[in-house]
Amino acid sequence: MTVLVLAEHDNAQLKPATLNAVAAALRIGGEIHVLVAGSGCQAVAAQAAAIAGVARVKLADAPHYAEFTAENQAALIVSQAAAYSHILAPSTSNGKNTLPRVAALLDVAQISDIVAVVDGDTFVRPIYAGNALATVKSADATKIVTVRTTGFDAVSATGGSASIETIASTADSGQVSLVGREIAKSERPELTAAKIVVSGGRGLGSGENYLQVLGPLADKLGAAMGASRAAVDAGFIPNDYQVGQTGKIVAPQLYIAVGISGAIQHLAGMKDSKVIVAINKDPDAPIFQVADYGLVADLFQAVPELVAAI
Repeated sequence: MTVLVLAEHDNAQLKPATLNAVAAALRIGGEIHVLVAGSGCQAVAAQAAAIAGVARVKLADAPHYAEFTAENQAALIVSQAAAYSHILAPSTSNGKNTLPRVAALLDVAQISDIVAVVDGDTFVRPIYAGNALATVKSADATKIVTVRTTGFDAVSATGGSASIETIASTADSGQVSLVGREIAKSERPELTAAKIVVSGGRGLGSGENYLQVLGPLADKLGAAMGASRAAVDAGFIPNDYQVGQTGKIVAPQLYIAVGISGAIQHLAGMKDSKVIVAINKDPDAPIFQVADYGLVADLFQAVPELVAAI
């Protein structure tokens, strides 16, 4: 077996999600190749070559790969697919946008969001908002798989010495073009890669309270900030901050849920966190069922006291 992993990057830096996808590929077995598609991304290829366990890096460098449009990436992957038994990508926005197109073009089924590998044909994936796990076996010649990054510990980013092979790019499909991109900038860690996450819910009452109450705590801990869907829908914070089934899936070392009731939608995005701390004035809030530590208290009093004590 030979496994191809689609690298996640920004044309300058390899993103951590790639390391989790490689970890899943190593569980499958066989030779691991990483595909780096972008523009001016030679540095990313060098970083991919250093990943432990990777045997070869395939580099496709062309202007029409600069914005990672799914149509162009899918065509490139399909052009290489014949050599691979498995094609993997992280379950990020890019991976979930690209691989279904690859599966359709190859006329095979996609296996989405796996959290474990049983063998080369059999995978485990969550269903019903993570309340059950399904074991799925595929008979397709080429397995198209997206990887839930929280399900696999990242491999080392160093220690490998893979060869780098430049491959021919496919033609620009011309089907789509990027008009613009708005990127939220923050001095805090990226939500999906942070070791500590502080999240707020509807209990905070307003966007102003969200920033005033949670901001100092996140700053003290060096944490990323997240939010429940209820807080996002109420307009407290942009949806980039949303943690949950329809938001971002996180599994930090420490997750602090403030004013979050713990709806199934939210729990699906954070229940794999190593330690969960919940602060809520409602003792019957579902969040306490998954929390390692729970504090029944008024968050407007408890959080400032916690900040002062750190």
